[in-house]
Amino acid sequence: MDRISARALNRATLARQMLLARATATPLDAVRALIGLQAQAPFPPYFGLWSRVADFRADDLGDLIADRSVVRIPAMRSTVHLMATDDAREIRPLVQPVLERALRSSMFGRALREVDPVALASRARALLDEAPRTGAALAAALASAYPDVDPTALSNAARTHLPLVQIPPRGLWGRSGQPVLATLESWSGAPCATQPSPEAAVLRYLAAFGPATVADVQAWSGLTRLAEVVDRIKDRLVMLAGPGGATLYDLPDAPRPDEDVPAPVRMLAEFDNLTLSYADRGRVLSDEDRRRAYTVNGIVPGLLLVDGVVHGTWKITRSRSSATLTVVPFRPIPRRHRSNVEAEAQALLDFAATAPGFPAERSVVLTAVLV
Repeated sequence: MDRISARALNRATLARQMLLARATATPLDAVRALIGLQAQAPFPPYFGLWSRVADFRADDLGDLIADRSVVRIPAMRSTVHLMATDDAREIRPLVQPVLERALRSSMFGRALREVDPVALASRARALLDEAPRTGAALAAALASAYPDVDPTALSNAARTHLPLVQIPPRGLWGRSGQPVLATLESWSGAPCATQPSPEAAVLRYLAAFGPATVADVQAWSGLTRLAEVVDRIKDRLVMLAGPGGATLYDLPDAPRPDEDVPAPVRMLAEFDNLTLSYADRGRVLSDEDRRRAYTVNGIVPGLLLVDGVVHGTWKITRSRSSATLTVVPFRPIPRRHRSNVEAEAQALLDFAATAPGFPAERSVVLTAVLV
């Protein structure tokens, strides 16, 4: 096997993720290429695309949500993702076991032991076919048939056993409100895949995140036993010896830039999949910095990339009259990168200011190094 250094692996990953240079792709094509963006909060996908797509405007994504080209749906790792609608119809059925496993291990698992999931899903689908509903309204409607079961557990079971999307205005730039749910089939006007292909999903993953190990693909998707899948398509892949001797798989024609290609300063959105889609995140995030960045309850903040690796965090705070983007570095920012950090942070803050009602007074602050 050919070897790939840690730095070359980093550059290959950044190239797939549109982080070596902003892509000229349309926002829809970018969402497809990334196999969606994690989106349990409504607005991080906007920042994620802004960091990756040249001349991106928030309305570009809002229009895709409004015209049903993209949807917000629980998918990989049982977390809400913003996905191209046709991708969602393929991938959501594939990760069904992931959502069921997450429900069983959750606080609602015990309450649902005596509930027939097929019957519950059928009842929930009939209710949602009548009209989209909030989670609370769906729970209340289901509770009449299951009076002895926690209503919140019932709505979570419906979310698990049916492909439910959060419909607009949820997810529109600058808008707020509770998620309103509809089935993917009714919202998109087409059925989900009945025989989704794990082989196709692995190939898509490698195009977006490779080179990668089998464990990495499993960490991204939440699926298990993918070594069997990789083995079935091994003749379509190349194998590389990665840092520490790990066996990495990749597409033969995928970009693997030279390790000396410069990487620009970039600001990753909260919960960016770049740092969540690997079993070993060392290509972009050290274990030490991961402990610094992530909160104890699993919140992943906005992250600063300098020379291709996580160098700190960023956050926008607002008052009625002003907004501040604060960058907190984990170590001193090299002098040659400092002006680029400030410029990228200001550009991101200016993009955020396109949201309705955003304060006119704006500033960027670089704090002292976090100790």
